Amino acid sequence: MGEGELRKIAKEIRIDILGMLSEAGSGHTAGPLGAADFFSLLYFGGIKKDTDKVVLSAGHYAPVLYATLAAAGFFEKEKLKTLRKLGSPLQGHPVYQSLPGIENSSGSLGQGISMAVGMAMANKLDEKKSMIYCFMGDGEQNEGQVWEAYMSAAKFKLDNLTVIIDRNHIQIDGHTEEIMPIEPLRGKLLEFGFYVMECDGHNFIEMKDVLEKAKVIFEKPKAIILHTMPGKGVSFMENEPNWHGKAPSLMESQRAIIELNSKS
Repeated sequence: MGEGELRKIAKEIRIDILGMLSEAGSGHTAGPLGAADFFSLLYFGGIKKDTDKVVLSAGHYAPVLYATLAAAGFFEKEKLKTLRKLGSPLQGHPVYQSLPGIENSSGSLGQGISMAVGMAMANKLDEKKSMIYCFMGDGEQNEGQVWEAYMSAAKFKLDNLTVIIDRNHIQIDGHTEEIMPIEPLRGKLLEFGFYVMECDGHNFIEMKDVLEKAKVIFEKPKAIILHTMPGKGVSFMENEPNWHGKAPSLMESQRAIIELNSKS
């Protein structure tokens, strides 16, 4: 799929995210908007949908996962309107098997990577060729469990595991470097035994290159540091930590959608 088509899909995903969140009246906005480009590439050209698995460790990114799965035909788009509603399969953080394509329950940060390591180990034991992709936040790197999982991934040479870290520099309480500095992130991952790549999370060519390269690196797990802009595409949300865990009002959502539609 070409870059133009992927940009179109990413824009629709962003519009759906805004609509879902304003309807729900709660949820996380900035991270999901920033990750929309990557998720559009991942599900429309990056993974084998019938065998590969995507583990969402940063469960608060649920809106971008739901919107992307609906766009990719995993379930009816109409369901997106039920986000966070009582009895809906689209909870604020994903619930395992509540919908096609949901591979893990998440909420407590740091746990998804441990699940992904276990899934990758199981695939190795079963001699399955499928890949495990684990999407994480940069604030999530504050969790000690994350680094224990990284050690295990390296020890067992899980070359069927690719970790994607959304390096958008914000978390619930503010900027990551003010809350708990994580740099040098690349150096730490290298020391923990990963093959590390970095790319612009809004450049489809760069993202495609690192995803393809990850498939042909063997004997060690891979990490992609994805540099994104939180709130991408909506001028009054971009790089604003206060939009990390806040949903737009109906008026704010409409204003944001008009802005997105005004762009090619």
